[in-house]
Amino acid sequence: MASPRLDGPEAGEQAVLELLAGGRLDASWLRLPVPHAGLQLLPPIVGRANVYCIGLNYRSHVAETGHELPAQPTVFLRDADSLVGDGAAMIRPRVSSQFDFEGELAIVIGRGGRHISEEQAPAHVGALTCFNDGSLRDFQKHSLAAGKNFNRSGACGPWLVLSNEVADFNRLGLCTRLNGHLVQQSNTQMLIHPIAKLVSYLSQIVELRTGDVIATGTPEGVGARRHPPLWLRPGDTVEVEIDGVGVLRNVVQDEP
Repeated sequence: MASPRLDGPEAGEQAVLELLAGGRLDASWLRLPVPHAGLQLLPPIVGRANVYCIGLNYRSHVAETGHELPAQPTVFLRDADSLVGDGAAMIRPRVSSQFDFEGELAIVIGRGGRHISEEQAPAHVGALTCFNDGSLRDFQKHSLAAGKNFNRSGACGPWLVLSNEVADFNRLGLCTRLNGHLVQQSNTQMLIHPIAKLVSYLSQIVELRTGDVIATGTPEGVGARRHPPLWLRPGDTVEVEIDGVGVLRNVVQDEP
């Protein structure tokens, strides 16, 4: 496969999609090393990617919410415009003061497909990244989609780590810190529906495409279930860290 010409954003996105899909690229276009300082990192969502989110996927989180264990994955969608990249501000909208954090592992589909078996599913995982499923809990009472899709309320990043660079994405430690204090800690081996099940299940519903994102759910410790509730406020710093993947760091700002 010929090396793509990176002379614009579309060419760059196409190169990422080809890399995720397993194409053989000429690595000379990477121009490494790239200095991190001074860069604005966008959320690693390329092309026409869909963002599928899984709710209630850790037993500990199900317990703290008082729900029953879901027999099948609980799926909802986030719009790409509801997400920012690493270092950008997550926005608390003016109509709500119940802004909550949810640290998660997200996987990115490499090779797309439909009706993927659980045995085949790991081969369709192209990359991993960190995810903060920022939630407006009062609007979530209206509907799940309402509480999850405020503009710039969530975050994804800081980058994509190819799945073959991670020893076992089913055994990754995850933690969330608020202003340096640990508020969530778990491991992906605690998922109710593991990654292979999520990929297989979604592929029965839709044709998964290269670049599609699946946020795999959050563990216990969310602000809404604390006494008193721990809501995000302007000036807060939220960090989601996943072993072997990186740290997604964002500040919180009020909507102008």
